[in-house]
Amino acid sequence: MSSAQQKARRQQRVEELCAATLRALTGDRRLHYRGRRLYAGERPLAMHAPHLRVDAGESGFGDCRAAADGMALRLLHSDPALHRSLCPADPVERLVFELLEQLRVETFVPADMAGMADNLHRRFENWSLAFYRSGLTDSTLGMLLYTVAQMCWSRLTSLRVLEETEDYIESMRFSLAGELGTHLAGLRRSRAEQRAFAVHALAIAAIVGERVRAEQAAAADTDDSDESDDETLREFALLLDFDQDGDDDGIAAATTGTSKVFDEAEHAYRVFTTRFDSEVAAAGLVRKALLRELRERLDKRIAEQGLNLARLARMLGAALAEPRHDGWLFGEEEGRVDGRRLAQLISSPTERRLFRQDRLRPHADCVVAFLVDCSGSMKTHIEAVAVMLDVLLRALEMTGARTELLGFTTSAWNGGRAWREWLAQGRPPRPGRLNEVCHMVFKDAERNWRRARTDVAALLKADLFREGIDGEAVDWACNRLLARGERRRILVVISDGCPADSATGLANDAFYLDNHLKDVVARRTQQGAVEIIGLGVGLDLSPFYRRCLATDMSQALDNTLFFEIAQMLGGRLHGARRNP
Repeated sequence: MSSAQQKARRQQRVEELCAATLRALTGDRRLHYRGRRLYAGERPLAMHAPHLRVDAGESGFGDCRAAADGMALRLLHSDPALHRSLCPADPVERLVFELLEQLRVETFVPADMAGMADNLHRRFENWSLAFYRSGLTDSTLGMLLYTVAQMCWSRLTSLRVLEETEDYIESMRFSLAGELGTHLAGLRRSRAEQRAFAVHALAIAAIVGERVRAEQAAAADTDDSDESDDETLREFALLLDFDQDGDDDGIAAATTGTSKVFDEAEHAYRVFTTRFDSEVAAAGLVRKALLRELRERLDKRIAEQGLNLARLARMLGAALAEPRHDGWLFGEEEGRVDGRRLAQLISSPTERRLFRQDRLRPHADCVVAFLVDCSGSMKTHIEAVAVMLDVLLRALEMTGARTELLGFTTSAWNGGRAWREWLAQGRPPRPGRLNEVCHMVFKDAERNWRRARTDVAALLKADLFREGIDGEAVDWACNRLLARGERRRILVVISDGCPADSATGLANDAFYLDNHLKDVVARRTQQGAVEIIGLGVGLDLSPFYRRCLATDMSQALDNTLFFEIAQMLGGRLHGARRNP
């Protein structure tokens, strides 16, 4: 496994554990991490306190756990509406105010949770050391902000300031004592009441803000601006995220944003025309002779991988199968009385094998559909994806599960006939989706792998790959699954990027299709009839899918990847993204 994939795996595992901690502490089942951010349902939750800004892919688990503990206390003991109404506009003052509110709620650690108190104590110390050792305290402004943080933390927690920097900050601490003394005492005294506490927190923030502005004005008057001061302010403007400039060799998260067009339409997705849309059997788009060649190529790639199919089937069976009644076991020494053997009780009073028990066999009463993004960028990865899918289809069938293999693309680049029709009508504003959607069926649930194996190879036909409109494809695949009678329905969306259609993006805005995909996934997840999972190819799809797995297809496929996919299908991986 590559270092990037290892880092992504670690980040996902840490986020899963931290989200579980948050749900346990707060009782809020909606909490989960997505795209490295905490969400309550579909609403992102901000964490502005600088000492709790951690990177799950880089920071130690203790720091991540402390951030989760701190966020849980914030959710339990702080009124967000009141906090927003009191928050100052000045960036430096806001930073101080955010820090003080977080330090306030951290004083409410339950007495029987010594581990939480230790986590938060260590996290503040680690943050303090990182700030000090970064050199930011070499500037006047850095020293000011750092000293205020230490003084307020010490007063609220009744602990000594960090020993390593105690002498270093003594001069600044002495100069601030007169101005801050009354308000520092007020912080501790009023910490149980948020509004009363905010009076003192705002006063401290104002004093710090005034000093910062005075330093800046003095530097401007003397034309002696200190570059280190500028650097300090830049760092504080970014909420002291020390790791932001580090090398990031992990799997990147999908980039998305807000669509003004989608929001103004009240999430009503529009399609300019469906006249040119199609749903086709993918094998029909490829010559039979070429299809046979592609199948041979795929078979050769699979043989080179050396994967243990039987072992994979057992893993999938353990993840998906449930016990089902399959007749009876007779002649047992306990269970239900078998009426046909009562005569033995008379003829042989010592005979105990008069009972019968249910015979249970594992059975996977589920259907798994794989939906492949057939956009142009996926051509780079499609051979590895095809190998993975072919192996999974075979292994799933060995467990008794039904499978489908679907794909989505467009019939043209840059809008095609839909775009030309829009132009002919005078370019009406905000037309919605502008392209010819093409949904492809490589294998349906009624055909087994042996009958469909040649059709699966159509995935390797490069000119099928154009642009991708993910939201409509997910809706289409979900509707296909809902027509099935299996008890459990799972949809796995395989993609290497965000929705992309140039014509739609130009006629609406850049994130129109992104927002529709998020809306579709949220709606289908809330309905609960279909479980939706994102499988990112070299990309973290967590901004779109609560349950997701990032993979590095540039490496050879191995049993570890298939094991993680099996765990994800069984619902035992990334549970944080599974909650409604």
